[in-house]
Amino acid sequence: MRFFQALFAAILICLVSPAYAASGTGHAGFQRLTTPDGVEVGVWYPSQGEERDIPLGLNRQQVIPGGPVSGERLPLVVMSHGTGGSFAGHADTAVALAKAGFVVAALTHPGDNWKDQSKATEIANRPAALSRLIDFMLGGWSGHSAIDASRIGAFGFSSGGFTVLTAAGGIPDLSLIRAHCAAHPGRFDCQLIAKHPGDAPAKAPKSWPARRDARIKALAVAAPALGFTFADGGLDAVRMPVQLWRADDDKVLPPAEYADAVRDALPSAPEFHTVPHAGHFDFLAPCDGPVSIPALCTSAPGFDRAAFHRSFDADVTAFFTRTLAPAQAATSADQ
Repeated sequence: MRFFQALFAAILICLVSPAYAASGTGHAGFQRLTTPDGVEVGVWYPSQGEERDIPLGLNRQQVIPGGPVSGERLPLVVMSHGTGGSFAGHADTAVALAKAGFVVAALTHPGDNWKDQSKATEIANRPAALSRLIDFMLGGWSGHSAIDASRIGAFGFSSGGFTVLTAAGGIPDLSLIRAHCAAHPGRFDCQLIAKHPGDAPAKAPKSWPARRDARIKALAVAAPALGFTFADGGLDAVRMPVQLWRADDDKVLPPAEYADAVRDALPSAPEFHTVPHAGHFDFLAPCDGPVSIPALCTSAPGFDRAAFHRSFDADVTAFFTRTLAPAQAATSADQ
């Protein structure tokens, strides 16, 4: 039934919104740029022209570098990567969304990326950076006039999952980190905190700044970090549609304390996906670039990351297509 509802909604969108339908070109333009604040950003969007196969970090992508933006009133999805990552970590998902008619913007988080992790534990900086990315895309990006500001979604992986949940109104209880790390000192987050004892988030219990970026209307969250900090109502304000992904064999952020904890804390049941035999880093784009990092690129024997990403990208695209539908199409679909 869910499949037919999604199919009907997608068809209806194309019928009632010519501008939206025209944006689904099947080709993705790509820009790599730096914001006036000095933040590295990758932008994917519907475009027309000749695609090229280009390397991007650990990956490759088929895009039109610098191509023109096609369409108008396009929905926007902003992306937040995990600790030590970059804007390029989910390029395949970004390309899939762009080919379906979305503008996608992914930032490299300042102080928490593959080059610089000096501020990796200053997690309150992350949602603010995501909101500034939205500001830039709506005002400073050269193609901003093609974006529909009423249709904005956010995608986040690992620490990026925590980022989008807090940007959407989640309030973590950071005091829970102390007991968590006392019980699980080998967890990735606890080891990271141990490397930065001076600015560890556990030192500031209940100090999370109140914020909610009301422009964000839907969330796709994969293997979220610090899920246990949302106990006791921490996600009560997150009332938009949420698609939540769990890697069943996640050894970095075991589901019970992270993805499952987020599912249990959400006020409404999310669209919940479990991925058998997947590890934490299987949510990253399949590696096929000039550099390979075994810890990030190697999946468990028998797990086909490329095949998984074909279905993952399709499901994420279907989710945002449905939840960020133009108002006219969404109203008609509900009747």
